[in-house]
Amino acid sequence: MINRIKHIVILAMTIITTALTACIEDGVTTNPSHQPTFSTDTLHMGLVFTETGTPTHSFTVYNRHDKVLNISDISLRNGGTGIFRLNVDGFMGKRFSNVEIRPNDSIFVFVEATLPPNGQNLPVTIEELLDFTTNGKTSTIVLSADGQDVDRRRGEIITTSAKWSANKPYQIFDSLVVAQGATLTIEPGATLYFHDNATLKVRGTLVCNGQPDAFINFTGDRTDNVVSDIPFDLMSGQWNGVIFESTSRNNYLSHTSIRNTVAGIVVDSITETSSPAVTFVNCILRNSMDAALTAIHSNVLAIGCEIADAANGIVRLRGGNSTFNHCTFANYYLFAAPGDAIISLSHLNSESDDNSGLPYTAANFTNSIIYGNGSDISHGDLTGTEVYLKSCLLKSAGSDDDNFITCLWDSDPLYYTVRNEYIFDYRMKNESPAIAVANPALTLPEAAYDAYGLARGASPDLGAYVYVPAEE
Repeated sequence: MINRIKHIVILAMTIITTALTACIEDGVTTNPSHQPTFSTDTLHMGLVFTETGTPTHSFTVYNRHDKVLNISDISLRNGGTGIFRLNVDGFMGKRFSNVEIRPNDSIFVFVEATLPPNGQNLPVTIEELLDFTTNGKTSTIVLSADGQDVDRRRGEIITTSAKWSANKPYQIFDSLVVAQGATLTIEPGATLYFHDNATLKVRGTLVCNGQPDAFINFTGDRTDNVVSDIPFDLMSGQWNGVIFESTSRNNYLSHTSIRNTVAGIVVDSITETSSPAVTFVNCILRNSMDAALTAIHSNVLAIGCEIADAANGIVRLRGGNSTFNHCTFANYYLFAAPGDAIISLSHLNSESDDNSGLPYTAANFTNSIIYGNGSDISHGDLTGTEVYLKSCLLKSAGSDDDNFITCLWDSDPLYYTVRNEYIFDYRMKNESPAIAVANPALTLPEAAYDAYGLARGASPDLGAYVYVPAEE
């Protein structure tokens, strides 16, 4: 009996000792060497349009110790300016006291900002310091954002000819309309950011005078990241796209990037035939939820262009008489399997007549590359049509005939593109079969230089880009 009581007492003392030890281990540490660690030392919020609230950014604060860590003060140095707003572990405020993090646990700090206008054309970096005081020591996280003033246009209609400069970007809401008879000229280096559901409608004339070192950019207005380090610039469907309507004439776009759209570029029923409805020279048309370029009973001239990455094929032609010279057509669209061929043709002959009463599709593809996921061309047999592919590299295994002339069949152009690493670079590697095999007699004068300003020379390469040897 005595032994049993003795064992009970010993067991009870053991339990009490263990409990006390656990309490001690879970106590709040006061050791000055015990400090929080952070997922970053600088929270980069990227390019931020002034007067517009940012998306929410965050970082993590870790307690790597076996005791509770008490952060006695979290605050913006000198009280901050009101530009940055904080949420610490689910609580909003300007200053936070005695924030505890359990052993080997963490909390989140969320940050938003609204930057004031800065009166500058170029972005201005704004930084503030967020201090964390723990056990008498202070750690600091830098909050950083690049404030960009923008020229905001809402429901803008261009009724008389106008020039838009590259001084500061434009942010387009609703629609931007170039009225019939008016010309909108975009100067080199300009950027137009289109808000969700915004559309550019051209009923008159659009002229984009980009240059190799001063591209014009039409893109969505999300400048942050989707997740982690993946930028919104990879996302399609951010704005509707560009429509050249039936009254539009003599549009000319040089060194212009149009990307991240719902419907790409649509050239719709511009049946006047004395000149191309739209001329694209050294342009990049890419990343669309529909086709990247659709021409409906309209003439299109594209020279030295990259036309790439779209859910429903890259180029659709229905009627019209179009020419594509030294172009790269590629489809490595991220968000869906290709819904159509890279080049999709209709209204080719009586069997595919669309009852419009307009001429059948005529097109010339010369010195170009057609390669990517899915099939390369919707019609393998073009006999009797006015569609010709001359000196082109094709994914398909086929043979030359009256419509496919001196083509390079079943060949991989060996782009630098790595889709699963979000690299979309349609220049060619050293081993590409497309190097120096283009027909110089087919190179149009406007194709003498590529989008980078590199001369094609006497032995040109297929596709949009001049091959540059990579270092081995």
